[in-house]
Amino acid sequence: MRPLEHQHTGGWTSYPVLSDLAHSVPGRLAIRLSIASEVKTVAMTRGLVSAVCAMAVATAGTTSGPLVAANPTMTLKVAGKGDVVIELYQAEAPKTVAHIVQLAKSGFYDGQKFYAVLKEPRPFLVRFGDPNTKSKPMNDPSIGQGGSGARIEYEKSGKSHVKGAVGLATRADDPKAGDSQFYIMLDNKPFLDNSYTVFGQVTRGMEIVSSIEVGDQVTSVSISGD
Repeated sequence: MRPLEHQHTGGWTSYPVLSDLAHSVPGRLAIRLSIASEVKTVAMTRGLVSAVCAMAVATAGTTSGPLVAANPTMTLKVAGKGDVVIELYQAEAPKTVAHIVQLAKSGFYDGQKFYAVLKEPRPFLVRFGDPNTKSKPMNDPSIGQGGSGARIEYEKSGKSHVKGAVGLATRADDPKAGDSQFYIMLDNKPFLDNSYTVFGQVTRGMEIVSSIEVGDQVTSVSISGD
């Protein structure tokens, strides 16, 4: 069978081959129209595929489950040094975080000073949250004893005492005696886990925390994202 032949009941009909069509004006027009149609079809197909891919990428994150709200943050402005930003574990330690947030928003912490800094023989922690530090010298025997008057019990947050962890201070013999005082870890101390509530983590300004000395003042404490 020759190229482009078709058999029917009356015999064989020969169709002009592509080279024959190219030599006539109608033939050249037909070829151009055919090519243009093919190009348009390919372009439309590619556009559709691109659109489908874009939709798949855009919706990929929305089909995996509900969005989880970001944790609130607490910012301590340390006079002459800068800001320390702490992420608060709202879901893991809800009672502790709610209490600390309420105190911060009320201005309770504004003007207080760091009263305990333990760096020797190895970095341990710095401590903050006693309102007595606003008006009394750092060597006053009452320093470290003050608070807001509340009692916040221990919460098992599942967070460890790593460098930058923020924990609620309390008496070792009374896990329900937590209040306003908290500490920031200068190094990893896992032996404290399961005894004190870890309710936050420093996310910015750890170099400032490492440089803190007794008497450094926090001019203001603010909360965002709650």
